[in-house]
Parts: sequence; C-alpha cells; structure tokens
Amino acid sequence: MKRFNLTLAAIALAACLPLSAHAHRGWMAPNVAEVEGKEPWVTIHGAISEDLFVADHRALALDKLIVLGPDGKTLKPENLRAGQQLASADLKLVQPGTYKISLLSESAMASYKLKGETKRWRGSPEAMAKEIPAGAEDLQVTTTYGRMETYVTANDASDAVLKPVGKGLEILPLDHPTGLMTGQKTRFRALLDGKPLPGLTVGVVPGGVRYRGVLKEFAVTSDAKGEFTVTWPMAEMYWLNTSYPPRAPAPAEGQPRPAPAKERFSYSATFEVLPE
Repeated sequence: MKRFNLTLAAIALAACLPLSAHAHRGWMAPNVAEVEGKEPWVTIHGAISEDLFVADHRALALDKLIVLGPDGKTLKPENLRAGQQLASADLKLVQPGTYKISLLSESAMASYKLKGETKRWRGSPEAMAKEIPAGAEDLQVTTTYGRMETYVTANDASDAVLKPVGKGLEILPLDHPTGLMTGQKTRFRALLDGKPLPGLTVGVVPGGVRYRGVLKEFAVTSDAKGEFTVTWPMAEMYWLNTSYPPRAPAPAEGQPRPAPAKERFSYSATFEVLPE
C-alpha cells in the first residue's frame, strides 16, 4: 500500500533516530519564521547532522519540497542548492499569510532467509520487489512513512494551512505555529490517518547545544484526545520528533524477538521561538 509517492529513505531513517547528544538527525528549517514586506523571501535549509541546525554531516535533499500557500495552492521553490553538508531552497512569498513546507518519505526494511542464512535489506519499496530474491523465505517487511514540516508567515498570519492531511502521522498545531515566544504555551494534536492518537510521546529539542554544552531536551505525551502542550523555555529554533508505534523492548534472554511492525510512522517539525 502506497501512502506517499516519494522515496526519501534518508529522511525516514534520520527522523527515527533516538534523542541523543550524538545522534544524527534530519531537519529542515527556515532562516526566519516571520517576514514582512512586499513579496518577501525566505530560505529553507536542510541537513542530516549531529548538532541540530548546524551542518556537520551531510545535506538533506530538498528537491521534493511541498510548499502549501495561504490560498491552498502549492508553490515551486526556487534556487535549489545542494552542498556536501547543507541544502537550501528559496521561497518567494507572493501572498500574505502562513505557508506550510513539507517533506514526505517512504522507505522499507526487510529480513528474510535464503538457503538457511538470514539476510537484511533496506531501500525504497519500489526497489524491494526487484532486489529480494524470488526464493526468499520468512520474509518480514516494515515500511516507514515519514513527514517533516515547518511553517513561515509573510506579513499577516493565517490558518488555512493548519488542517490535517489525514494520512500517516501528523502533529497539528492548535495554536498558530509562527510568532512563538519564550514562556508561551502552544497546543498540538497528534493524529494517525486523521484520527486522534493518545499516549504518543513527542521529543522537544532546542537548538544551540553547540554553544550551551547541554542538550536540554524534554518530552511531552498526548492525552486521550491526542492533545499535548509545549511550553517554550528559551529563545531558539526547536525540533519536535516522534514515531509510532512505540518500539517493543528487547526480549528476555532465550525469548523470541517479536515480529516487527508492518508499518511505522515518523514525524518531525521545526519551530522558531523568539524572546518575549
């Protein structure tokens, strides 16, 4: 079953990595979340890096960016650039209002036996059918669907883009996602295929650890309605990250490992928080 038609395996892999000071994470972020002027521009940066919002590993491909404008129509990014460690794309914000920028991904992981030997495979769902031998036995496949998002506002904020897509894992802002300030509380709702998802743990990581030396990450959990609240403790760019379903704990010695989930979902988003 195909939920998305993009196959950006690196995005899904990076988004599922644990919250650790030494993990490589995939992220994209605007240079600023709010701009003013007649037809202003913003630049979206993307990378997979150990230090959030610092390009120190490799660039994240931005050629499949989906930009939804205030009028509900999609825009085409301009001046796509991909360096060794950082990629960027420019957006001309021709209409006042709020824009949503997204990247979708779809990747597959498989294990199987061939002539009694266990094999593992990773790649795009399209490639899997061609690359796994016809004689494979005990085939187990997990397909991961990933979503990255961020928001920018030109001049006046609007809420037309703050609607659920209804596919995969989403974190929907219930308060406006730009113009955030320290000490402010922002409400969100976790959704899976458009339905509220209770009990989801979401990691919140502020950037700037390179200059702090302390990660200062924290976690929040969605309630029975799928809702949770984040209180922003400092001015920074923030990275929200989660995945579903939760990974099963390692089995006790001698016990069989549970079968992997057939589908996994990952989500990350970036928000700018300014001083009060």
